[in-house]
This record gives sequence, structure tokens and C-alpha cells, in this order.
Amino acid sequence: QVQLVQSGGGSVQAGGSLRLSCAASGYTYSSKCMGWFRQAPGEQREGVAAINTGGGSTYYADSVKGRFTISQDNAKNTVYLQMNSLKPEDTAMYYCAAAASPCYYGLNTYFPHWGQGTQVTVSS
Repeated sequence: QVQLVQSGGGSVQAGGSLRLSCAASGYTYSSKCMGWFRQAPGEQREGVAAINTGGGSTYYADSVKGRFTISQDNAKNTVYLQMNSLKPEDTAMYYCAAAASPCYYGLNTYFPHWGQGTQVTVSS
């Protein structure tokens, strides 16, 4: 059974930084797409970033380009989301997701496995 265990997040002032982690188990990690999504209250879930675990290619939403970085540690089956220059509009519940394929469609790749979510709150 696939498990995605998230850690990190919390509260920070605007301009600050946070890092999220997502450790995958029960999952063939190699050559897959791993992603980060977020959902604010009353809003639709949106893709933030994704990475091909096989080649390391990355995909970002326009709203986070230049501020967020997705990375991975293959030895630990773990992906990270480093979030810098945070803005109040980044406030949301953040979810890690794992696909059964590479990122064929970038952030629009189908992700059947999801983490438990972690809250990120950015105050002005």
C-alpha cells in the first residue's frame, strides 16, 4: 500500500521560507512523477510543482516560479518543496502526490496517491 508521509509546514511571515518533505513507501519510486498541490479554503486545488524522479525534470505553476523549488532524495524516496519569498496568497493546505507514471502531462499528470496534507500559513 502506498503511503506518503508529509512533514514541515507551519506559520511564517511574508517573505519567509518553509520546507515541506514527503516520504514515499510501498511505492516504486523510480521513474515516476511526484508532485505538490495546494488548496486554500473555498478554492480549487491547484498544482504547485512536480518532478520526474527518473530524470529530475521539474514543472512549476506560474504563481510559484522563481520562489519554490522541488527536489528529491532518491536514496530516501523523498521529495521536498522549498518555499522562499512566501506571500499571504501562498496560504493553503499543501498535499504531496504520487503518480503511477512519469510526468507525461506535467502538473496535469494523474496522481492516484496523496499525502495527509500540511498547513502553510503566511501572514502579512
